Amino acid sequence: MSKKQERIQEVSVFLKNRDTVLGFRKLMDCALDTQNLSIYKDIIALTDWKEQFPAEEDELIERSFSILEKISKEPVEEYDTSKPIVVASNITKSYGNNRFRLGSISLELKKGKVYGLVGENGNGKTTLLRVLAKELKHTEGSLDYGFDKRNNNEFELRSNLVYIPQRTQKWYGSLKDNLKFVLSSYGTPPDENETRVLMMIARLGLWNYKHLKWSELSSGYKMRFELARTLLRKPEVLLLDEPLANLDVLAQQVILEDLKSICNSLNHPIALILSSQQLYEVEKVSDKVIYLKDGKYTDNNGTVSKNERPQLIVEIDANCERQELLDVFNATSLEKLIYNGGIFVAYFSDDTSFSSILEALGKNNMDVTYIRDISRSTRRFFVS
Repeated sequence: MSKKQERIQEVSVFLKNRDTVLGFRKLMDCALDTQNLSIYKDIIALTDWKEQFPAEEDELIERSFSILEKISKEPVEEYDTSKPIVVASNITKSYGNNRFRLGSISLELKKGKVYGLVGENGNGKTTLLRVLAKELKHTEGSLDYGFDKRNNNEFELRSNLVYIPQRTQKWYGSLKDNLKFVLSSYGTPPDENETRVLMMIARLGLWNYKHLKWSELSSGYKMRFELARTLLRKPEVLLLDEPLANLDVLAQQVILEDLKSICNSLNHPIALILSSQQLYEVEKVSDKVIYLKDGKYTDNNGTVSKNERPQLIVEIDANCERQELLDVFNATSLEKLIYNGGIFVAYFSDDTSFSSILEALGKNNMDVTYIRDISRSTRRFFVS
């Protein structure tokens, strides 16, 4: 089964199970893969109808299946994502003697992949993004971009390599008109311009906000606008600095899933690297998580190979005293138990299973409000 068929089948399952919110977003992803303006117009019309009649779920599902049938008949050429689009080899950025130094860092970014970038404040996340975005010149090492040879000027480079900082600049006019202006700057014909803009507005959940101005949008929707403006330019590499900072918990999950889906486009995938303090949310959608400490690079594989069993590290929030947990784990291979004033972190030998820890807590009727295995999470670097 091709990737296109897998995606169509996934949408079908969502719709049959009446998971219409996620199913409709996945349907739009399949439509975007076709690059067919006629199908775009069908999606736009259905989006407008859906917003007017939000309770008509049965008809929404029926109309969605009709569009899905059209999508299934459209040929889609899949992009080869096997080669890296960015290769960084031993890059460093130094600010002088006895000052901050980033690196050395070596990494490869491939299109269709999401890379999380985490670390405490002041450890080099923004510096790395700005170096990758060519806003800062690196001190040592080499940076190679797979699209360099195709770019003859700065305008084309900035179309393919886009960096969005945490604080975005003010724009003027309505959201829709501003997006249309962006596409017109790239030579998109007027009849095609309107359709592509409305399709992107629909995909990023901006339909009911398209006539609003910058001052009328919340911080979260301003970030969505920036993403819409960027994605219309079809970048090859997208660098986001704290895109979740002004979003609530639910909005964070939605935008991350949307970003992953859009970056996994079949015919125009994007290499995405995003920095965030929302560690677990980022880890959920990332193919690799990069952790920076004092400018030094580690990823979520650490020094542990995929086939090697790591030391078991468990994060626990429980309404108990330290000694009570020590007594519970007395029969296990507990090596260390630390407490940071809010959360316990327990370290066990590598032959200990997570299920045995859950069993020990259950047998002793411990009042646990939260527990997580962080053995392979970059969280282990924060608490070590």
